[in-house]
Amino acid sequence: MAKRLLPYQKENPYDIIVGYALDDSFINNNPSVTGFGDEGVLVTVSAANLDLDPVSFSADSYLGKTSYNGVGWNQRPSLTRKIKPAVSGDIPLGFTKMETALYDENGEYFSRYKQKAIECNVAIKGQDVPILTKGELDLSVLAIDGTLTVGQGIKPSTTSGKVTGCTFSDNQRFGVVLGTGSRGTSNRGTYADGWSGFHAIVKFDCK
Repeated sequence: MAKRLLPYQKENPYDIIVGYALDDSFINNNPSVTGFGDEGVLVTVSAANLDLDPVSFSADSYLGKTSYNGVGWNQRPSLTRKIKPAVSGDIPLGFTKMETALYDENGEYFSRYKQKAIECNVAIKGQDVPILTKGELDLSVLAIDGTLTVGQGIKPSTTSGKVTGCTFSDNQRFGVVLGTGSRGTSNRGTYADGWSGFHAIVKFDCK
């Protein structure tokens, strides 16, 4: 579900990294809320021990009741390499391209209705999240902290998962602002824009 990323996106599939799951402590409850599990969150690597198997299995209350008679083994798979929202001082890996959430808008488990997870562009808990490391994105106000100025740079904000403006000489700069604007009521003046507020197109490279 689009929250932080608006429709304009320019990317090369070779600049998308997979194989990292969002750390469990940052997952959204459902797509109706906004949080660190949104798509369009600026992330960094939080765990990547190559001595471990790529996928781990563990007991998890998210599975529900697992102690029924005849159930000998029921554990949740999860990637061992993890990402978390980036903050000022971190080296950003890129922006998430999918939301990670536990339940749908009706409280149903996405893990038990994977077709709906796909339709909602939602990654299930423990599943890898595509990360765009280079390209152009139109960021909504939910992805921006502070002021962005056309022609100036962007860097990780002190607010986790967001970007903020900076000068070209800033050593944390990883992109440039190509344009800014404000979304509101449609030209016909009837319907409010679901993504009203400031937005900016940025060009970035985290590689």
